[in-house]
Amino acid sequence: MQRVTNQALFQHLDKTMASVLFEENTYPWEVLPKIHDFILEVGMLLSKDEYEEIKEHVWVAKSATVAPTAFIGGPAIIGPEAEIRHCAFIRGNAIVGEKAVVGNSTELKNVILFDKVQVPHYNYVGDSILGYKSHMGAGSITSNVKSDKKLVEIRIGDYKIETRMKKVGAILGDYVEIGCGSVLNPGSIIGRHTNVYPLSSVRGYVEEHSIYKNRNEIVPKDEY
Repeated sequence: MQRVTNQALFQHLDKTMASVLFEENTYPWEVLPKIHDFILEVGMLLSKDEYEEIKEHVWVAKSATVAPTAFIGGPAIIGPEAEIRHCAFIRGNAIVGEKAVVGNSTELKNVILFDKVQVPHYNYVGDSILGYKSHMGAGSITSNVKSDKKLVEIRIGDYKIETRMKKVGAILGDYVEIGCGSVLNPGSIIGRHTNVYPLSSVRGYVEEHSIYKNRNEIVPKDEY
């Protein structure tokens, strides 16, 4: 259980404006239902010198770059020097951190992206949290609903944690690298500093500081 706590997954809570949500909750999936109200509360307090409310409940840092073809639905906060590229689709309940990149045809929904996260090419990220400097390769996506529509469980080996939630995507710890074309199945949790091979299908918890080649071959980085 300790391996999937906020404390274990995110060592840089100073790298998100939502740090209080992680400090007040033990597990990252507990944060997901609270994103909407947090944005509304914090957005109203943002400095008008640094942020502009470009439409109702959508606050964008004046130093951020937003392409004219991008769509941002509220509530959402786009942090300083973030880059929202052409045809990005932000559906709401999204916090995009400082210097983060949301790229071409990437879709976000109910997410927290820590500072310097990159989802730059054709990504879907829903009901998910991406830790500091994590990166999703082109075409990699989170799957946030099980095919049988049952409630999502977090699997750590043979142990299961009930989330009591229908929609939980992926949780990426700090400095995680997801290879191109990979699918992170509902409730996937990737520990800090872990790399996932391209074209992977990931389910459950993947240990920190490891390399995920396939479900039967996960090796520590120091043995690679």
